Amino acid sequence: MANHTSAKKAAKQTVKKNLINKNRSSKIKTCVKKVAQAVQSGSAEEAKNALIIAQSELMKGVTRNILKLNTASRKVSQLTKKVQKMIERA
Repeated sequence: MANHTSAKKAAKQTVKKNLINKNRSSKIKTCVKKVAQAVQSGSAEEAKNALIIAQSELMKGVTRNILKLNTASRKVSQLTKKVQKMIERA
């Protein structure tokens, strides 16, 4: 355990930030899953809306240092391709 007051405070802050980051990354994963579900169900409008939300959440994750930029960009690209392919088939 931390001995100094500043170290104790830092430990508390780490726990707090850890919880916040877990919630944010969970929200990102949920948004990505919603896009995949919308693509699988075949509803183009729902997939487009879910993609916009997921794209926004992924980039928020980048600004908050949860994801790297390349990772988020790759995921957005993959999701966009899936949605476009689904729209072309319909």
